[in-house]
Amino acid sequence: MKDKPTKAVAPTPATYINVQSAITGVRGRDLISTLRSVGRHGLRHPFYTARHMLELGGQLGRVLLGDTLHQPGSRDNRFSDPAWSHNPFYRRGLQAYLAWQKQTRRWIEESSLSEDDRTRAHFLFTLLNDAVSPSNTLLNPLAVKEVFNSGGLSLVRGLGHLLDDLRHNNGMPRQVEKDAFEVGRNLATTPGAVVFRNELMELIQYKSMSEKQYARPLLIVPPQINKFYVFDLNPANSYVQYMLKNNLQVFMISWRNPDPRHREWGLSSYVAALEEAMNACRSITGSRDVNLMGACAGGLTMAALQGHLQAKRQLRRVHSATYLVSLLDTQLESAASLFADEETLESAKRRSYQHGVLDGAEMGRIFAWMRPNDLVWNYFVNNYLLGKTPPPFDILYWNNDTTRLPAALHGDLLDFFKYNPLAHPAGLEVCGTPIDLGKITVDSFHVGGHNDHITPWDAVYRSALLLGGERRFVLSNSGHVQSIINPPGNPKAHYVLNPKLSGDPRAWYYDAEKTEGSWWPLWLDWMQARSGALRETGTTLGSASYPAMEPAPGNYVLVR
Repeated sequence: MKDKPTKAVAPTPATYINVQSAITGVRGRDLISTLRSVGRHGLRHPFYTARHMLELGGQLGRVLLGDTLHQPGSRDNRFSDPAWSHNPFYRRGLQAYLAWQKQTRRWIEESSLSEDDRTRAHFLFTLLNDAVSPSNTLLNPLAVKEVFNSGGLSLVRGLGHLLDDLRHNNGMPRQVEKDAFEVGRNLATTPGAVVFRNELMELIQYKSMSEKQYARPLLIVPPQINKFYVFDLNPANSYVQYMLKNNLQVFMISWRNPDPRHREWGLSSYVAALEEAMNACRSITGSRDVNLMGACAGGLTMAALQGHLQAKRQLRRVHSATYLVSLLDTQLESAASLFADEETLESAKRRSYQHGVLDGAEMGRIFAWMRPNDLVWNYFVNNYLLGKTPPPFDILYWNNDTTRLPAALHGDLLDFFKYNPLAHPAGLEVCGTPIDLGKITVDSFHVGGHNDHITPWDAVYRSALLLGGERRFVLSNSGHVQSIINPPGNPKAHYVLNPKLSGDPRAWYYDAEKTEGSWWPLWLDWMQARSGALRETGTTLGSASYPAMEPAPGNYVLVR
């Protein structure tokens, strides 16, 4: 079933925090400086501030009289309990909160602050307003009901969860129980074996799940920021198993979790390791070339390898490339990026070199604050106010199973966002060779996420335009991770496709068609057409030169 998307409503990319913020960090002093700037502006323009205060006072007066002036956002589930609309006390409290939110936004928007200062102020006050929501207090009707239903035990359990998180989770509410999953037991269970290992990575070859398989292998390059098993969470949503059951030969990179000894590993180190893995795939399968698939930062590493091979006139070793929510064009517009001045970038580099690594938990906290109501305050209410444990969710477990970034790679990524080097021929040098993405002529398939807060879809689209060769771009209806983990059978899944790429993402979307269902079958047809001839499935993993070692998921993925 196909229909046109609503013409005037292209999806709006995230405008507050994205992956650049997680890599750079947002310093507390910069937030405080913004707060001081807003305060000074208010003192310098007392009549302007007084006018808005009087308007807010008028609205609060109407609220006290029982008027319902505002409605929460259609996607705001914090106030879904009927008490917020039917109980006079709660209705007035909610209306006062919404009136305050609206008036602070108007105060900032109509102020004489510069455009950048207004954007920073919106960013800061959005975080503050979310934090002071009446749903985040013990007066939340859900919390009150739970106190009575549990005889007060919910308060005791919530306090216990709070103390445990203060001690063991850096004060952040847990998104998933730490014992709910175990890699190799109920995650990453697809049979396979490690067939190659170097200092930076293990290469896993998976056992075929079909009688025949295509001759050309597929090598998956996960991001260095997280572990590979997002592609193999459980059999119901395992992308790896979907590929294997459809005759593809699948190899997987499992990056090592670095420690301070590995501070000098940079992008070139990862590209060289990926080239070794690719050559191992070619040797084991007897194929002259491979298909590549990269996700997020894995896509960047994969593109850098192709640029390196092209510069050496060896690009024939790559047959096609799939990029999943991958940024090659880092021209991003977000409020948090306005805090990333030269001093902030240099401070971030110094900090990671002093420690040797950038801790994944630090990045995880920033990722959580990209969607605070969903990933912070939702669990604050559930864990502390209701005294419940978070429900088991494999994607969130994977999301919290973070890795570290070596200092050199962190510095490379900071420069990547600062200079946007891949947007210019020879703007980036890797392994001693200049990279020109326009000269990479292999076919490529790109997937962006409609609601992606980490790598905004329009930047992913622009990244596709940097490459040569035949390109296809698909816009999935989900966010960063669930755009990838999108198996057939999901009733909410759909995607948008337009085979004609234009220079403007909005123009592309205007002429695109919406298709119900997962994009996986579309990609599978594309990939099978580029995977060579079908042949009998091999019975062994590895080869004489690359013998099978430990069973999948290997050793590196278990290192914390």
